[in-house]
Amino acid sequence: MAALSASQVRLIAEDGEMAAVLLSLLFADAGFEVLDAPAAPRVPPLGLLESLPQAVRERALAWERHVREVETGRPDGCGAAGVPRAEYDPQARTLAQREEAKAGELSAAGMPTSAVTVRRMRARYRREGVWGLVDHRATRPRTVVGRADERVVTAVQDVLEAGRERSSGTLGRLRTYTERLLAERYGEGAVPLPSSTTFNRLVHALADGRGLLGSARQRRWRSARPAPPFVPTTVMAPGELVMMDSTVLDAFVVLDDGVVERPELTIALDVATRSICAAVLRPKGTRSVDAAQLLAQMMVPAPMRPTWPEALEMQQSVIPYERLTNMDARLEGAAARPVITPQTIVVDQGNVFISSSFIAACESLGISVQPAPPGNGPAKGHVERTFSSIKTLFVQHVAGYTGAYTGERGQCAQGEAVWTLAQLADMLDEWIICGWQEREHDGLRHPMMPRCVLSPNEMWAALVPVCGYVPVPLGREDYIELMPVKRQKINDYGIRIDYRTYDHKVLNPYRGERSPAADGLWEIHYNPHAPGQVWVRLPMPDQPRGYGWEAVPWIHHTLVSAPFTDFTWQHIRRTIVRRADRAGHEHDLALALRELLERAAAGHGSRREKIVAARAHTAGSGEEVWGILYGRQPEAEAAEPDEDVFDDNEDDEELLADDGALGFRPAEHAQQSSSATPSAQETGMPAPRRPQVTVYDPFEESLQW
Repeated sequence: MAALSASQVRLIAEDGEMAAVLLSLLFADAGFEVLDAPAAPRVPPLGLLESLPQAVRERALAWERHVREVETGRPDGCGAAGVPRAEYDPQARTLAQREEAKAGELSAAGMPTSAVTVRRMRARYRREGVWGLVDHRATRPRTVVGRADERVVTAVQDVLEAGRERSSGTLGRLRTYTERLLAERYGEGAVPLPSSTTFNRLVHALADGRGLLGSARQRRWRSARPAPPFVPTTVMAPGELVMMDSTVLDAFVVLDDGVVERPELTIALDVATRSICAAVLRPKGTRSVDAAQLLAQMMVPAPMRPTWPEALEMQQSVIPYERLTNMDARLEGAAARPVITPQTIVVDQGNVFISSSFIAACESLGISVQPAPPGNGPAKGHVERTFSSIKTLFVQHVAGYTGAYTGERGQCAQGEAVWTLAQLADMLDEWIICGWQEREHDGLRHPMMPRCVLSPNEMWAALVPVCGYVPVPLGREDYIELMPVKRQKINDYGIRIDYRTYDHKVLNPYRGERSPAADGLWEIHYNPHAPGQVWVRLPMPDQPRGYGWEAVPWIHHTLVSAPFTDFTWQHIRRTIVRRADRAGHEHDLALALRELLERAAAGHGSRREKIVAARAHTAGSGEEVWGILYGRQPEAEAAEPDEDVFDDNEDDEELLADDGALGFRPAEHAQQSSSATPSAQETGMPAPRRPQVTVYDPFEESLQW
């Protein structure tokens, strides 16, 4: 800078060129800086001072008083009243003399100090304030591992991370694995391990804060937990977010023939109102049709049971009954359970909830499915916490309660079981209405009165006038649409699914014909809990949509009259060896199935056979729920005897896949088929495919949570 005048400054470059610049532009430039300028005063870091040991903090504050007295003559600064001491009077003594006097005073007091030290402390005080007077030996960063060898620390960390998914072990095993790892990396004996006590302290210092020494379940939970910060889920409309999940109930039930087993509970929880919209209790092995049934229960009013008291009626609750019945006549005489149509359903990535059947059922009802990250319970914490509440508020009071794990189980828990699956399901439905929906929930607060704690029914009554209520009536066709679907050809012998042949005269015009669909295959819906018949979508010009459903029975339904499930059929297929052609083998399977059901009904057979038959009878009897929701199921007409049914000319075909299924697959599905699990190979059913989504993939989205 050569000259400064008014609002301009003249600058000279290194090559002698001169330029005039406005001061405002010069000061606004990012590279402008005044060299050798005193640092701007800073507020002392009082928070850091509080973290220091008391002796170090008091020593720094004492030096502050000494430095102020040297510079101003007064220990408390220039603003303090009083006359400075003679040896520190700025009017009579120079700064150097005052520094010498202060050094002598401190030395005489037992703290040897030189004038250079006083001058250095003055410079620190001007530059950093009180923090510059602190003995920084006390502020050195300290690690939890202390002075441990970095190679040992790295090895311990690697062993801990490698054991995150393994079974829990002792610290002795961890020491052995660490010693082996160090020998592999640096050679035998090159890096010695510390003593056992020091090593154990090092392991706890590295693992305690990260939960690497907890139980295997705790380690899996922490590894699956998403990275913070956590954002709470805010939902203000019923059905805006519904969480669905399954768990094995901590109680034994009595199935048919005295078989005792723990059932499986699947519920749907509305996050906005914390209402348990629907609950399905099944024997072990929840299928996609059970999840679809859960969807239907949510949107259909819960009927009152004859044994329930009148206090459980919706008319007796806080729900605005009269206003809702004007819009939905189905609510007349219904139980006090909200009717909620879900918009988005959050599920885990279990096979039941990500199956093509369940996703298709949701799409048919206009529901979005959002899978949670794999193995991440906190992503659907509301429904997980509800399961815990069901256990403490209901299940633990049921005869045959097992406890959360074997350590809590009584000696004769199975002998205490007295309730059948249907009885327990009825009690659970009754408890949901009177014990859960009417119970105050601390997470529910009135939007206009935050201190007012509400029950799920009260919360729904408060939100319905704001969000509205749109009834979604479901009928017979909707029931069929919610079932699992397959696409196949209609051959001369009918339709064959998993070695079961379905045939009826209604198929005659369409045998060997292509369907109007783009792939040329016919749409077939089936119920795994009642595989005695299937439903085929066929053209019907007289129907409003141009198509309708026809029920097609199994050709051996007269041979096997007792209820059975796909689970029972798979058990028979695994036990019967094929000794004839396809038609003969199917007849042998049907005979073996009838013998199994009759033998189990008479109390004979192995324990495994009794369990298979009991599950079949229980699942078959559960079909009455669909009748309550949608009316009586369509009964299939008896198949006319036809010799051509067994004359398929495919005796030499050894493929176990469904006849008439699509004959080609993409490469990725072909690889999956070649590496299928044994159960998939035995059943002969292809694994469910995920829908191809081009714009938004919920499975990829779940990995970003």
